[in-house]
Amino acid sequence: MSSTELPGVRSTAEPSSQVGAARLAEGEQLRTVALPGLELAVRDRPPLRTGLPPALFVHGLGGSSQNWSALMEQLAGTVDGEALDLPGFGWSPPPADRNYSVTAFARAVIRHLDAAGRGPVHLFGNSLGGAVSTRVAAVRPDLVRTLTLVSPALPELRVQRSAVPTALLAVPGVAALFSRMSQGLSAEQRTRGVTALCYGDPSRVTPEGFRNAVEEMERRMALPYFWDAMTRSSRGIVDAYTLGGQHGLWRQAQRVLAPSLLVYGGRDQLVSYRLAHKAASAYRGSRLLCLPEAGHVAMMEYPEAVAAAFRELLSDTGTGESDRYTEDGRG
Repeated sequence: MSSTELPGVRSTAEPSSQVGAARLAEGEQLRTVALPGLELAVRDRPPLRTGLPPALFVHGLGGSSQNWSALMEQLAGTVDGEALDLPGFGWSPPPADRNYSVTAFARAVIRHLDAAGRGPVHLFGNSLGGAVSTRVAAVRPDLVRTLTLVSPALPELRVQRSAVPTALLAVPGVAALFSRMSQGLSAEQRTRGVTALCYGDPSRVTPEGFRNAVEEMERRMALPYFWDAMTRSSRGIVDAYTLGGQHGLWRQAQRVLAPSLLVYGGRDQLVSYRLAHKAASAYRGSRLLCLPEAGHVAMMEYPEAVAAAFRELLSDTGTGESDRYTEDGRG
């Protein structure tokens, strides 16, 4: 389980621009992909050279494609990356059928990849996006070259106390109660609370990054479908946790064939650090990166470390070359 919109971590002020009201890091572009019954906002960063293999980044609960901007910048010379806003989040409108299940999100990712013809991709997922990406990799191995998961939302018997309020959103009536209880909170107060929950060290967030996150929080809270998207997505995670047999997330993790990198933060308050070794055993032949000082969004707090581990995965497994293009971009 993840963030509402989170501020990024920068050592210097991050240049940005506006497309409509969407905030983009320097070099990023935002476009709309229209599919039958589905509309997705997709953020991309042009690669530093042609011929790089494609990558797709999938955010967590309440987050958006912007959560991947720092890592996408780090990997601009390694992959041709794009990040999507899941239906109902970021700049993607809600799904027409109001289906926010993990399976529906996975279906949206698959439909996008099939329509774009970008597969197989290096697939990245954080939290809810980790569960979604696991399901995609299990049912459509032809679309996934490697799998990198940052604090993936996988079932655990002992849920951390700090994650309980998010899980409670799945209970009928609780979202309306939370909405009434939090009406007096300003966007700044909400953002501080989310930052404290999701970051290992909130002081790493720059003043500009925090201001941008407050601005995005105000926009998201004004959307008429905000609580519906959060409630139904939370319910979707809980439902996915209770599935057994071949549809269970742990069983699907065991079916993943792609080389996998798992990233866990020692200060994660939403996904337990103690799950790291169990997950590493479930994803066959996977490698594990544990960052003791990181929280729930290590790709935002420590993008350099995550990028380095990913490049090492490519080097060791020989998965860094595109099947479709040569180094100079000729097919």
